[in-house]
Amino acid sequence: MHKPLHERLADLSERARIAEDAIADARRETRECVAVRREEARQAAAAAADRVSEDIRTVGDAIAGQFNALRTKVSADLERLKAEREERKLERSIDSAEFRVARKEEEASVAIDVALASIEDAKLAVLDAVMADIEADEVRRMR
Repeated sequence: MHKPLHERLADLSERARIAEDAIADARRETRECVAVRREEARQAAAAAADRVSEDIRTVGDAIAGQFNALRTKVSADLERLKAEREERKLERSIDSAEFRVARKEEEASVAIDVALASIEDAKLAVLDAVMADIEADEVRRMR
């Protein structure tokens, strides 16, 4: 089982802070250091994407469908909230409520994994931009 959701959200916050620090550091580093940092970020992003894929496979088709709905966020979320309100009206027994809790925790866990993978992707994109800026400076100096 995954860590509790509040711990996973704290991890997400810490990862975002680390990514911000890495980007700030990269702006002061040499081309070679940024290249190494960018490769590390690329590997971390790939590993995060693999973890998300594994989580989706583990959770099953119902969660995978909702994972895809995250990509079309606003309209899909509104419809899902309306459907869940109706579903909650019908789910009154303890067993179905416990099942719903487990399912919602899994959905939250997948959403956190997606956010973690997004942070890694964003970090990689910014490092790519830093590297492009360094390369542009090198070209300008060669003129």
